[in-house]
Amino acid sequence: QVQLVESGGGLVQAGDSLRLSCAASGRTFSSNTMGWFRQAPGKEREFVAAIIGRTGLTYYADSVKGRFTISRDNALNTVYMQMNSQKPEDTAVYYCAVNLGGSVFTVRRVANYDYWGQGTQVTVSS
Repeated sequence: QVQLVESGGGLVQAGDSLRLSCAASGRTFSSNTMGWFRQAPGKEREFVAAIIGRTGLTYYADSVKGRFTISRDNALNTVYMQMNSQKPEDTAVYYCAVNLGGSVFTVRRVANYDYWGQGTQVTVSS
């Protein structure tokens, strides 16, 4: 079993930055692919970023490319998402997720992740 706990959300102004953290426990962390998703009220959960466990290769949604950076600290079993130049459109609950399969899969699909954190609220004001 894997447990994920997000933190770091809050209220910021447009143009400001936040860093989200996701602490993982349970199974091995470094070999697993981790993803960040977000969900605004009344909308579907959408892919934001992912980092491949074996290689460290990263993927980003077009809407955040160049502004957000996903990274990990294997010693701390933690994955981060640095969010710069934030926009009001970034307002959502942000979720951390892990894929335990280890095979090739589509990182942007919600259904391909096995465990999810509780979410952390990010609000960006104009």
